[in-house]
Amino acid sequence: MKATLTCLEMITLLFTEMANLSIYLLMKELVSVFFLFLFGFFFSFLDVFVWVSERLLLLLLLLLLSVCMFTGSGFVSHDLYLHGFFSASIKLPADYTAGVVVAFYMSNGDIFKKNHDEIDFEFLGNIRGKDWRIQTNVYGNGSTNIGREERYNLWFDPSDDFHQYSILWTDSQIIFFVDSVPIREFKRTASMGGDFPSKPMSLYATIWDGSDWATGGGKYRVNYKYAPYVTEFSDFILHGCAVDPIEQSSSRCDTTTQGSEESIPTGVSPMQRIKMDNFRTKHMTYSLLL
Repeated sequence: MKATLTCLEMITLLFTEMANLSIYLLMKELVSVFFLFLFGFFFSFLDVFVWVSERLLLLLLLLLLSVCMFTGSGFVSHDLYLHGFFSASIKLPADYTAGVVVAFYMSNGDIFKKNHDEIDFEFLGNIRGKDWRIQTNVYGNGSTNIGREERYNLWFDPSDDFHQYSILWTDSQIIFFVDSVPIREFKRTASMGGDFPSKPMSLYATIWDGSDWATGGGKYRVNYKYAPYVTEFSDFILHGCAVDPIEQSSSRCDTTTQGSEESIPTGVSPMQRIKMDNFRTKHMTYSLLL
């Protein structure tokens, strides 16, 4: 795919891909989101929302940047959720991706401007030959005093194939999983007070330019000649209680899953704890503890 296309070529490409993908998804009931993070000149932008499947929302978002804009693209769930299990299979952009941040996260920052909650995975771009780094964050009630970020090296190349990234959020704990291996367990304590994430949140995924900090502390920036940067999402699980945005109370809870109930964890098993401890010993490079 060319890194620089005319507006007419981009619009034609958009509708062709949208039609092909929609038919495929309707037949197979698969959910796949392609983010095209396109850098260059003479681009315009267009958001396309496609609703497919009886169970899940698909957002197909193709963002074509104009000459004066450097931004990103993303999607957000239709519902707010209070606790649950949220998961997606993600394949990251390949080649040189320094400065490109891909995030999969829960947040309510659009509703609670000054005291928002957030639980997120962030992929921090990569340089050829280096290990990919992933970061987790936990923010509660706008506080930056607890949770905060931890960083890890991954034991695989996340641009080679799809891998499953999951968040379990309850009223007492938050657990991050990579391919069913727990990598971080964050437990609620009395000392946190109201600073544990406890307000309804939406599920987001975004891709954007984080050149100022993401890779090497800003030493390695996005190189536009490697655009477009494409991240693919599929196999979504949104298993939780949807919340009425006005009443801020649970209106309905998902009692079904894609697959079996065994795919929805409730905590960390003894075997998983061994794997988590091994992962953290070998791959964690940075942590801000309580």
